[in-house]
Amino acid sequence: MSSWMYDPHYGGTKISEDVKSLVRKQVTDYALKHFKGRFVRLGFRFKNQFCYIDAYKEPEATYGHEERLGISKDEYLERRRNTPIHLCRLRYFGQMDSWSMAFYTYSNERYEPCCFQTGKMTGSLEEAFQSASIYLN
Repeated sequence: MSSWMYDPHYGGTKISEDVKSLVRKQVTDYALKHFKGRFVRLGFRFKNQFCYIDAYKEPEATYGHEERLGISKDEYLERRRNTPIHLCRLRYFGQMDSWSMAFYTYSNERYEPCCFQTGKMTGSLEEAFQSASIYLN
């Protein structure tokens, strides 16, 4: 006999246009309030039940990298400005206060399911951004 088990990192509900707008506003408002100055802009990508959140920062210095790449300093800075810092992937289940999260691991270059800082497997958009903000330090 098989039994059903809830897995917060499987399944989900397709994100509607209304929810996409709410997500952008809610996360941006929270980020500006608590992390102002640590990023220039946020990027949001949506695919079915997933919301991917990226941050963009102003590059601090070039350290001569542009010479090795064979491009000008301005081209290098523009490339760095437009390179996203992947923060997290959220999975939507039809409720704005219940998302699961996968943290982007640069060591493996993929999203890894994780729990929130509260120890729970689901949480709010604000809790997700707070957990993923480690890349903004």
